[in-house]
Amino acid sequence: MRAHAVSVVIPVFNGARYLAEAIRSVLGQTEPPGEILVVDDGSTDASAEVARSFGLAVDCITQSHAGLSSALNRGIERARGSLLAFLDADDLWLERKLCLQLDALAADEAFEAVLAHVEQFVSPELDPGVVPGIPPGGRWMPGWVLGSMLIRTEAFHRVGAFDLRWRVGSFVDWYLRAQDAGLRATMLTDVLLRRRLHTDNLGIRERGSRGDYARILKHALDRRRQAAGQPREAVARPG
Repeated sequence: MRAHAVSVVIPVFNGARYLAEAIRSVLGQTEPPGEILVVDDGSTDASAEVARSFGLAVDCITQSHAGLSSALNRGIERARGSLLAFLDADDLWLERKLCLQLDALAADEAFEAVLAHVEQFVSPELDPGVVPGIPPGGRWMPGWVLGSMLIRTEAFHRVGAFDLRWRVGSFVDWYLRAQDAGLRATMLTDVLLRRRLHTDNLGIRERGSRGDYARILKHALDRRRQAAGQPREAVARPG
C-alpha cells in the first residue's frame, strides 16, 4: 500500500494567495498521492480558479460557505483512497512527507495513523518584526495538527466526521474523540509540515470563536465522565 492509495483533502476559503504553493508541495512528493481534492468553501476570491488551473491533477469541489469542518467532511465523502491526508491551503508539506509516513505504517501494521513534527514560519512577504500577534518563525514541535497526519480511512470513519458546531479547534475535538476510540497513532521525529504564519490564519480570522477550545475540552471531559459512569459537571444557570 503506497502513495497511490492516498487521498489528500485541502479545504480552502479565500486562500488563493497561497493555495498554488500548497498544491505544488503535494504534487512534488517523492511519492505523489492518488488524488488531491480541493474543497472551496464558498470563497469570494480566485481559490477555485487556482485549483482548476492544475487540470486533472486536482479535483476541485465547490460549496456554499459552511466552515472548515464542513469542507473537510465534504472532501472525505468524495475521497476514494484507503488512506487520508490533509493540508491547509496556506501550509506546505516537505517532499518526503508521504514516503516516510507510508514507511511507518508498513513497518508496523498496528498503527492506524502517523503524525510528524512541524516547523512554523512567517510568510516571506511579511516582516515578522512589525506583524502583531505572530511569533518568530523557525520553531519546530510535535505536530498534533491535521496537516501532519496520515490515517487509514477505515480508522478515520471509526472515529467519525468533524463536528460542524466548532468554528475553530475541529481537529482538537476530533483527536480527543480518536483517543477515546482507541486510535493507535505514532509521531515521527522528522519535520514534514511547514505551517505558515500570516495575518489571515484561521485563529486570527475566527478570533471571536476561540471560546470553542474551552467548550471542546469540557465536552470531552463530560463525555469521558459519562463513559466512566460519573455524573456530568453541573453548569450554573443565571438567576
